[in-house]
Amino acid sequence: MFKKSWVLVWLLFLLSGVFALFWYNDWKYQLPTPIPKNFKQVDIGQVIDFKELGSRNSGKPTFLHFFNPECPCSRFNIKQFQALVRQYGQQVNFMVVVMSTKTYTARAIQEKFDLNIPVVFDSKVAGLCGVYSTPQAVLLGVGRQLYYRGNYNRSRYCTDEKTSYAKIALNGLLQHNSGLSFDQFALTSYGCSLPYCKN
Repeated sequence: MFKKSWVLVWLLFLLSGVFALFWYNDWKYQLPTPIPKNFKQVDIGQVIDFKELGSRNSGKPTFLHFFNPECPCSRFNIKQFQALVRQYGQQVNFMVVVMSTKTYTARAIQEKFDLNIPVVFDSKVAGLCGVYSTPQAVLLGVGRQLYYRGNYNRSRYCTDEKTSYAKIALNGLLQHNSGLSFDQFALTSYGCSLPYCKN
Protein backbone atom coordinates (compact mmCIF):
# COMPACT_ATOMS: atom_id res chain seq x y z
CA MET A 1 0.00 0.00 0.00
CA PHE A 2 2.81 2.38 0.93
CA LYS A 3 4.56 1.62 -2.37
CA LYS A 4 1.45 2.48 -4.42
CA SER A 5 0.96 5.73 -2.51
CA TRP A 6 4.60 6.67 -3.08
CA VAL A 7 4.31 5.99 -6.83
CA LEU A 8 1.09 8.02 -7.01
CA VAL A 9 2.68 10.96 -5.17
CA TRP A 10 5.74 10.77 -7.46
CA LEU A 11 3.55 10.73 -10.59
CA LEU A 12 1.52 13.71 -9.34
CA PHE A 13 4.76 15.58 -8.64
CA LEU A 14 6.06 14.85 -12.17
CA LEU A 15 2.77 15.86 -13.80
CA SER A 16 2.71 19.07 -11.76
CA GLY A 17 6.26 19.83 -12.90
CA VAL A 18 5.39 19.26 -16.55
CA PHE A 19 2.25 21.41 -16.24
CA ALA A 20 4.23 24.20 -14.54
CA LEU A 21 6.88 24.10 -17.28
CA PHE A 22 4.28 24.37 -20.05
CA TRP A 23 2.46 27.14 -18.21
CA TYR A 24 5.71 29.10 -17.67
CA ASN A 25 6.75 28.82 -21.33
CA ASP A 26 3.32 29.87 -22.53
CA TRP A 27 3.25 32.81 -20.11
CA LYS A 28 6.80 33.89 -20.99
CA TYR A 29 6.04 34.20 -24.71
CA GLN A 30 2.79 36.11 -24.09
CA LEU A 31 4.79 38.97 -22.61
CA PRO A 32 6.21 41.66 -24.92
CA THR A 33 9.84 41.12 -25.91
CA PRO A 34 12.11 43.52 -23.97
CA ILE A 35 13.32 46.40 -26.13
CA PRO A 36 17.14 46.38 -26.42
CA LYS A 37 19.02 49.41 -25.06
CA ASN A 38 20.63 50.07 -28.45
CA PHE A 39 17.33 49.83 -30.39
CA LYS A 40 16.67 52.50 -33.03
CA GLN A 41 13.08 53.00 -34.18
CA VAL A 42 12.49 52.60 -37.93
CA ASP A 43 9.39 54.42 -39.11
CA ILE A 44 6.73 53.17 -41.48
CA GLY A 45 7.45 54.62 -44.93
CA GLN A 46 11.22 54.64 -44.41
CA VAL A 47 13.18 53.13 -47.31
CA ILE A 48 14.97 49.89 -46.39
CA ASP A 49 17.91 48.81 -48.50
CA PHE A 50 20.45 46.03 -48.21
CA LYS A 51 22.60 44.10 -50.66
CA GLU A 52 20.41 41.01 -51.01
CA LEU A 53 17.39 43.10 -52.03
CA GLY A 54 19.16 44.51 -55.08
CA SER A 55 18.87 41.47 -57.31
CA ARG A 56 15.42 40.40 -56.10
CA ASN A 57 13.14 43.41 -56.44
CA SER A 58 11.62 42.72 -59.90
CA GLY A 59 8.83 45.26 -59.41
CA LYS A 60 7.14 43.33 -56.60
CA PRO A 61 6.75 44.03 -52.88
CA THR A 62 9.11 42.10 -50.59
CA PHE A 63 8.12 40.10 -47.51
CA LEU A 64 10.92 39.42 -45.00
CA HIS A 65 10.36 36.63 -42.50
CA PHE A 66 12.66 36.97 -39.46
CA PHE A 67 13.29 33.45 -38.23
CA ASN A 68 15.32 31.85 -35.44
CA PRO A 69 15.35 28.03 -35.69
CA GLU A 70 15.95 27.77 -31.91
CA CYS A 71 12.95 29.95 -31.01
CA PRO A 72 9.78 27.97 -30.20
CA CYS A 73 7.61 30.85 -31.44
CA SER A 74 9.42 30.82 -34.79
CA ARG A 75 8.84 27.10 -35.12
CA PHE A 76 5.14 27.49 -34.27
CA ASN A 77 4.50 29.82 -37.20
CA ILE A 78 6.24 27.85 -39.97
CA LYS A 79 2.88 26.66 -41.37
CA GLN A 80 1.51 30.21 -41.33
CA PHE A 81 4.50 31.45 -43.33
CA GLN A 82 4.25 28.53 -45.78
CA ALA A 83 0.58 29.36 -46.37
CA LEU A 84 1.43 33.01 -47.11
CA VAL A 85 4.15 32.05 -49.58
CA ARG A 86 1.86 29.62 -51.37
CA GLN A 87 -0.99 32.14 -51.54
CA TYR A 88 0.98 35.28 -52.46
CA GLY A 89 4.19 33.90 -54.02
CA GLN A 90 3.29 35.11 -57.52
CA GLN A 91 2.69 38.69 -56.37
CA VAL A 92 5.32 39.13 -53.65
CA ASN A 93 9.02 38.28 -53.23
CA PHE A 94 9.50 36.29 -50.02
CA MET A 95 12.79 35.97 -48.13
CA VAL A 96 13.75 34.31 -44.85
CA VAL A 97 16.17 36.30 -42.67
CA VAL A 98 17.86 33.88 -40.26
CA MET A 99 18.61 35.29 -36.82
CA SER A 100 20.81 32.75 -35.08
CA THR A 101 24.29 32.48 -33.64
CA LYS A 102 24.39 28.89 -34.90
CA THR A 103 25.48 28.11 -38.45
CA TYR A 104 22.90 26.96 -40.98
CA THR A 105 22.96 26.56 -44.74
CA ALA A 106 20.36 28.14 -46.99
CA ARG A 107 19.31 24.64 -48.04
CA ALA A 108 18.74 23.55 -44.42
CA ILE A 109 16.44 26.53 -43.83
CA GLN A 110 14.60 25.95 -47.11
CA GLU A 111 14.03 22.33 -46.07
CA LYS A 112 12.56 23.44 -42.71
CA PHE A 113 9.96 25.43 -44.65
CA ASP A 114 9.68 23.07 -47.61
CA LEU A 115 10.05 26.18 -49.79
CA ASN A 116 12.61 27.22 -52.39
CA ILE A 117 12.93 30.90 -51.50
CA PRO A 118 15.95 33.14 -50.81
CA VAL A 119 17.58 32.92 -47.37
CA VAL A 120 19.61 35.78 -45.87
CA PHE A 121 22.06 35.42 -42.96
CA ASP A 122 22.93 39.11 -42.44
CA SER A 123 22.00 40.08 -38.86
CA LYS A 124 22.21 43.80 -39.76
CA VAL A 125 18.96 43.47 -41.72
CA ALA A 126 17.06 43.29 -38.41
CA GLY A 127 18.42 46.67 -37.33
CA LEU A 128 17.64 48.21 -40.71
CA CYS A 129 14.02 47.08 -40.35
CA GLY A 130 13.62 47.82 -36.62
CA VAL A 131 13.22 44.15 -35.68
CA TYR A 132 14.38 42.83 -32.29
CA SER A 133 12.47 39.56 -31.90
CA THR A 134 11.39 36.48 -33.83
CA PRO A 135 9.16 35.65 -35.49
CA GLN A 136 8.49 39.00 -37.13
CA ALA A 137 7.09 39.93 -40.53
CA VAL A 138 8.38 42.92 -42.50
CA LEU A 139 6.63 44.02 -45.66
CA LEU A 140 8.30 46.43 -48.07
CA GLY A 141 6.55 48.15 -50.95
CA VAL A 142 7.88 48.08 -54.52
CA GLY A 143 9.99 51.16 -53.72
CA ARG A 144 11.36 49.33 -50.63
CA GLN A 145 9.49 51.57 -48.21
CA LEU A 146 8.51 49.93 -44.93
CA TYR A 147 4.77 49.17 -45.04
CA TYR A 148 4.41 46.78 -42.10
CA ARG A 149 6.60 45.44 -39.33
CA GLY A 150 5.00 43.27 -36.72
CA ASN A 151 3.54 39.99 -35.62
CA TYR A 152 1.91 37.33 -37.73
CA ASN A 153 -1.03 36.74 -35.44
CA ARG A 154 -2.27 37.52 -31.95
CA SER A 155 -2.43 33.80 -31.25
CA ARG A 156 0.90 32.18 -30.45
CA TYR A 157 -0.01 29.30 -32.76
CA CYS A 158 -1.25 31.59 -35.59
CA THR A 159 -4.75 30.12 -35.46
CA ASP A 160 -6.88 33.28 -35.18
CA GLU A 161 -7.85 34.30 -38.73
CA LYS A 162 -9.30 37.63 -37.51
CA THR A 163 -5.87 38.67 -36.22
CA SER A 164 -3.81 37.30 -39.09
CA TYR A 165 -1.89 40.59 -39.18
CA ALA A 166 0.75 39.69 -41.77
CA LYS A 167 -1.93 38.47 -44.18
CA ILE A 168 -4.01 41.61 -43.57
CA ALA A 169 -0.92 43.74 -44.31
CA LEU A 170 -0.20 41.80 -47.51
CA ASN A 171 -3.75 42.31 -48.73
CA GLY A 172 -3.59 45.99 -47.80
CA LEU A 173 -0.36 46.58 -49.71
CA LEU A 174 -1.52 44.67 -52.77
CA GLN A 175 -4.76 46.71 -52.77
CA HIS A 176 -2.74 49.96 -52.37
CA ASN A 177 -4.38 50.71 -49.04
CA SER A 178 -2.18 53.34 -47.40
CA GLY A 179 -4.59 53.97 -44.51
CA LEU A 180 -4.37 50.52 -42.94
CA SER A 181 -3.91 50.62 -39.16
CA PHE A 182 -3.11 47.89 -36.66
CA ASP A 183 -3.67 47.42 -32.94
CA GLN A 184 -0.97 47.09 -30.27
CA PHE A 185 -1.01 43.28 -30.54
CA ALA A 186 0.13 43.52 -34.15
CA LEU A 187 2.89 46.05 -33.56
CA THR A 188 4.27 45.13 -30.12
CA SER A 189 7.02 42.52 -30.51
CA TYR A 190 6.37 39.16 -28.86
CA GLY A 191 8.46 36.01 -29.05
CA CYS A 192 12.18 35.46 -28.66
CA SER A 193 14.73 38.25 -28.37
CA LEU A 194 17.27 38.17 -31.16
CA PRO A 195 20.47 36.41 -30.14
CA TYR A 196 22.41 39.56 -31.12
CA CYS A 197 20.34 41.93 -28.95
CA LYS A 198 21.76 43.10 -25.65
CA ASN A 199 19.20 44.13 -23.03
